[in-house]
Amino acid sequence: MSNLKEIAQVFFKLGCFAFGGPAVHIAMMEEEIVSKRKWMSSEHFLDLIGATTLIPGPNSTEMTMHCGHERGGWKGMFVAGICFIFPAVFITGLLAWFYVRFGDLPNVKPFIIGIQPAVVVIIIQAVFKLGKKAIKNVELGIFGAIALGLNLFGLNEIFSLLITAILGTAYFSIKNKSQVNSISPILLTLFGTSSLSLSKITTLSVFLSFFKIGAILYGSGYVLFAYLDAEFVETGIMTRTALLDAIAIGQFTPGPVLSTATFVGFQLNGFWGAIAATTGIFLPSFLLVLLLNPLIPKMKKSITLKTFLNLMSVGAVALMVAVIIKTGTTSLLDIKSASIFIISLVLAFTVKKVNAMHLVLLGSILGYASSFITL
Repeated sequence: MSNLKEIAQVFFKLGCFAFGGPAVHIAMMEEEIVSKRKWMSSEHFLDLIGATTLIPGPNSTEMTMHCGHERGGWKGMFVAGICFIFPAVFITGLLAWFYVRFGDLPNVKPFIIGIQPAVVVIIIQAVFKLGKKAIKNVELGIFGAIALGLNLFGLNEIFSLLITAILGTAYFSIKNKSQVNSISPILLTLFGTSSLSLSKITTLSVFLSFFKIGAILYGSGYVLFAYLDAEFVETGIMTRTALLDAIAIGQFTPGPVLSTATFVGFQLNGFWGAIAATTGIFLPSFLLVLLLNPLIPKMKKSITLKTFLNLMSVGAVALMVAVIIKTGTTSLLDIKSASIFIISLVLAFTVKKVNAMHLVLLGSILGYASSFITL
């Protein structure tokens, strides 16, 4: 029971302060789970990242579930996932009520402007820590560079990782003169057309629509936007403006961006619609992690699969570097943002007691304060 209590405390705290997207969430988890609490080794943490990338759903949320499973079994998995999701869902639900009641949202832009430079620093910290463990030799470093290059030239995260891992596995297998095991792709079946219609929006239909999205969703929050746009905007169920507001709230609130589902569900069918949407989009992740987690140690016993996971780990670090480059080129374009970035970077690498949550809070405060300064 003490383990479950510790799991709940850790992931509820992360859920309250984990701004900035999956790469930042995972960086904060590495600091809390690996560096501070020693629940697992950096190598195993990287294996979990690689394995999580192969399945649909929100990667950082699934990582909380994996970490909870490692610490407290299947009960720990559910406790970690729920505690991480709850703060974002609760805040998003309140904002959804505010939006429906008053037709507008509070101005959160100054806080976001300040948080973005801080989260770039958090990812840089994680890349330094995880990169040392993942890049065990020059060859792995080269394949990491390949994954980075593919992603920066426009290939999405999943294909960048898979292509790199498959090519690398083939290379190392040939190098070691071992037989290359075949890797069967997982085929995901779409559940058909939209579950919703203008004439009949029920709690069940909301749940089924979001369960479908959760079961086939790969990629970032922007991929989620595409699914939601096709499911609800193109069918005339909601306006694109309302959907953009929902995405903005998902980006601003801490925790997984998939809390956007709570906002959309509330607009579709009130309180129970929010509950149905939230349950539907996260449930596939719980089921997939429950099935996958026990298989990872067995996968490591196979030389070929072990190599594959090592390459996935290197690729995951490379994609975090890609996030740094992409985020940095869009969020550090003015003096205010650059100043917040430099302050955060200096504190992160010179003051030992400064952690990711401190940087997020500092960034939001500096962002708000800078909104009163005219340059």
